[in-house]
Amino acid sequence: MLNTLGICLAFLAIALYGLWTPDVDRAELQKRYGSATTQMMEVDGLKVHYKETGPQDAPVLLLLHGFGSSLQTWDEWSVKLDPQYRVIRLDLPGFGLTGANPSNDYSEENDVAILTHFADKLGLNKFSVIGHSMGGKMAWSLAASQPDRVQALVLMAPDGFPEAKDIGSKPYEVPAFMGLIQYFLPKYFVKKSIEPAFVDTGSLNDALVSRYYDMLRAPGVRGAILARSNQTIYTDPVPRLQKIKAPTLLIWGEQDQMIPSSNAQSYAGVLLNSTTVLVPKLGHLLQEEQPEKGLTAVTQFLDAQNLASKP
Repeated sequence: MLNTLGICLAFLAIALYGLWTPDVDRAELQKRYGSATTQMMEVDGLKVHYKETGPQDAPVLLLLHGFGSSLQTWDEWSVKLDPQYRVIRLDLPGFGLTGANPSNDYSEENDVAILTHFADKLGLNKFSVIGHSMGGKMAWSLAASQPDRVQALVLMAPDGFPEAKDIGSKPYEVPAFMGLIQYFLPKYFVKKSIEPAFVDTGSLNDALVSRYYDMLRAPGVRGAILARSNQTIYTDPVPRLQKIKAPTLLIWGEQDQMIPSSNAQSYAGVLLNSTTVLVPKLGHLLQEEQPEKGLTAVTQFLDAQNLASKP
């Protein structure tokens, strides 16, 4: 009996060792995904990792990624945008090479404060914001808190507009056993979690999966994701959305399985000045599945705002 138990425990230990997923060293990730244009800036005690391209005197675009992602999600779009705009993209608190916030505060209020102070430190008096999913929620929260600074707003499948019955709930609260992702995170699991964001999973190549997998193993990120999930509380978005002055593009993949495109109607019914575009045959990750399709609508919208001529 004891021998059998011992053998079982030995096999279990070997299996767990095989699944053990340690963090990847920050320097190694910087080598794989960084470049000469990536920088670090301390904001409210958090070292924010960001990348800036394009002419310094051009209209500013601030790009905010979604949950579990990083600034590299904008690689394809940035190449097309930075000839005309000063493009600034960052790893949001708790993600990528920014990593965990030492304060462990991932509230809406703290997210907006960090973004506001980040813009202050860069001397951005006026700027436009493109936000995807979780980053979309941060984008409209920032535009609501800084209505005279945000010139134009692009919300790509933004989070944060719950049904009335869900206000006050914790939509992403995770059970205790999910804490195991800090120690065990199979790459297969990461791939399966991304697949619903694509209509054509053939677009989900190994390089893209590897990048998400690597960034989830950046130091402290998995713990930060769990903390953010458990701290996120749905609040009533309407009073804040009504404060937004910026013309707004609501853009969705028509077949989004994560945040349904029907949510666009909720935003459009509240925002003072909005346009809705649904992109056919695309899912949640517009900027990565077929980057050119979503970007066409975004550039047309931005061009129409004449940002270069605005004070």
